[in-house]
Amino acid sequence: MWLSDGQKIGVALTTFGGLFMLLGVMLFFDGALLALGNILFVSGLTLIIGPQKTFYFFARSRKILVVETFGFLNLFGDFFPVIVTFMRQLPFVGTALSLPYVRDVVDRVAGSRTSAV
Repeated sequence: MWLSDGQKIGVALTTFGGLFMLLGVMLFFDGALLALGNILFVSGLTLIIGPQKTFYFFARSRKILVVETFGFLNLFGDFFPVIVTFMRQLPFVGTALSLPYVRDVVDRVAGSRTSAV
């Protein structure tokens, strides 16, 4: 079976993803290594079997995609306020995020806390 260049890259990404996840587990569930391994594994799987089959693989009846999304939000949830603060300093995005109704929604989604003072 011959692999295309994209599939070869996908095999390498999947392999590195598995190694990063294994290393993350061996280092007492290091969150950064587990997240990097997860991203590499899923992107490698996408390159190997294609985006549509990857979607069907994660969206099958067991709903693993919901668990993946929950894990992603749980892992990076504390980082969202930092992202929002950075995006508010950008020229055009910052003005859009500072609009009255948009600011309230973004603050609620990101979990930003305002001072009572």
